[in-house]
Amino acid sequence: HIITADGQSMVDHRPSASLNVRITLTDKDGNSETGSALAGGPVTCKDVFDEATYKKATEKALKQAQMLLIAEDAPAGVMDVVLNHGWPAVILHEAIGHGLEGDFNRRGISVYSGKIGQQIACPEVTVVDQGNIPGERGSLSFDDEGVPTQENILIENGVLKGYMQDRQNAQLMGVDPTGNGRRESYAHTPMPRMTNTYFRNGPHDPADIIASVQDGLYIEDMGGGQVDITSGKFNMNATLAYRIRNGKLCEPVKGATLVGDGLTVIKSIVMVGNDLAIEKSAGMCGKNGQSVVVSCGQPTVRVANMTVGGSKKSKPKTP
Repeated sequence: HIITADGQSMVDHRPSASLNVRITLTDKDGNSETGSALAGGPVTCKDVFDEATYKKATEKALKQAQMLLIAEDAPAGVMDVVLNHGWPAVILHEAIGHGLEGDFNRRGISVYSGKIGQQIACPEVTVVDQGNIPGERGSLSFDDEGVPTQENILIENGVLKGYMQDRQNAQLMGVDPTGNGRRESYAHTPMPRMTNTYFRNGPHDPADIIASVQDGLYIEDMGGGQVDITSGKFNMNATLAYRIRNGKLCEPVKGATLVGDGLTVIKSIVMVGNDLAIEKSAGMCGKNGQSVVVSCGQPTVRVANMTVGGSKKSKPKTP
């Protein structure tokens, strides 16, 4: 329930429930691996414990544990990386999305500051933050300052178009608020924050993207890591990945770490798929000591010449 300074009274219903499934398997030699999966979103507990929902999460966690038990150590080096659709967009959220929040750009500390109108990515890349998508985890009827949420095109065909704004920052920058003023609770100060942030669909079939890579890595799912949200520099762990050889998915690998920065990554995207998926079950975003519910998504994307950390050494690749 929000009451604004100009006397408007608004009520929004924002349910949220999640289920975390973890499965640990041990082989005959005593080696153990754990797979995990989340279910839920803007739903009730009854929805989370629906049989089809928890079975799907259980199957995903089981598959991950099984693959990790037989996985080889990930290679290290510079290689082409294909990111699966859905949750791997956490890289977009952390390493690119935060840099497009208005407060960082007003203060000139984002790598995207002063770049509106410039080509910063390939023409296939369009990035949107949209808080009014029905049924998504980060959706709101209005933000925490009473501004209706909307579709905000941040990057269009590779060109930087604008930033996410709350009321105060928008006024200071001389632009309109975008419905991104969010706070953890009444006791916190609003600030520009993401809602549902995603890459729009591109023209490529995901199978064609994989087939285009001669030697690389396919990231099926992402875990945690470290990110500097203003510079976009990141070090993020893949929970499950596969080698790509001659355009085909091969053996599973574990221990892969993706290293880079958001601006370089978005410039290095060379193919964008047509299979957009927005993650419903995961997404809590922290900024300046406040946590809010968000979501992110993407189609399958191919990133050229990405740095991968692992325990095996691959042959050096000339960019």
